[in-house]
Amino acid sequence: MAQHKRSRQKVFTLLVELGRTPKDGLPDGASGAALMVYASGVDEAEAVRETVAVLKQADMAPLDVSGYGTLDERLAEGHDISDEERALMARALSENAVIVAQMTPFFEDRKQ
Repeated sequence: MAQHKRSRQKVFTLLVELGRTPKDGLPDGASGAALMVYASGVDEAEAVRETVAVLKQADMAPLDVSGYGTLDERLAEGHDISDEERALMARALSENAVIVAQMTPFFEDRKQ
């Protein structure tokens, strides 16, 4: 049975918004961050659940997750996907993993 589940795995592109926690590893002064993630799952809901679980284990605070679909869905929408992105997606699939491809910290200018 495990082989059948494996063949149904897909990789989904997710954008995760993070809040702050004391041990999240984000830069000093950041109010949060956005992560571009490639996550495997039999469907997008499973990929989101796995991503949130992994981030919480890493002492991060996921607030919101937006899905951008699979490689085929993104190509159908006309997205330009680099070889580097494709390689990370292939790695996420082969390792049944959640891979953070990019992190963008948010900084709020709150000088009053």
